[in-house]
Amino acid sequence: MGRTSDTRERLLHAALELVWEQSYHSVGVDAICERAGVKKGSFYHFFSSKAELTAEAIQTHWEGYKPLLDGIFSPTVPPLERLATYFGKVYEFQKERREVNGYVCGCPYFDLGTEVSSLDSTIVAKVTGVLDQYFRYIVSAVCEAHTQKLIAVADPVAAGRWLINYFEGALMNARIHNDPELLCDLSAGAMQLLGVGRSEL
Repeated sequence: MGRTSDTRERLLHAALELVWEQSYHSVGVDAICERAGVKKGSFYHFFSSKAELTAEAIQTHWEGYKPLLDGIFSPTVPPLERLATYFGKVYEFQKERREVNGYVCGCPYFDLGTEVSSLDSTIVAKVTGVLDQYFRYIVSAVCEAHTQKLIAVADPVAAGRWLINYFEGALMNARIHNDPELLCDLSAGAMQLLGVGRSEL
């Protein structure tokens, strides 16, 4: 069993990884404890339910992910470069996961959110809160690109929403087909969607 000081963190990490690899409903407390290397009693010492653990695991993942996004989407980086860099890193990450684990994992927030959207309000509230923060990075880059007249859209906020829908749909499609190469042109598709190189509408 892990040290008491890190048992909680082990459970959080194990829950996220298992749910991301499989699905929320297919993963039980026993499997989470086995992956974490802790006894079942330790689980209930820290968490009252799998739902509570999963909601907190999503928050923990987000807090670890934010510094990467802060760097990629820094205001010192040109807005279209931010988007291109981010989509490129998503492709490389999903490709690496496929090579190491044998599958494309997709987006943990969307994957979990779509699975439990009508079933667990605790998890849904956490996922939507994280997604609202996540989307601000992309929308802010689109709005700045619009201000600089780098893209051809009439409504940059709406365009940011289109871009997010395109991005998450592509991730889900890659997961369904278990093919990361479906993401290799994410950046090119995003630039076309935003009308890069065309006159302002």
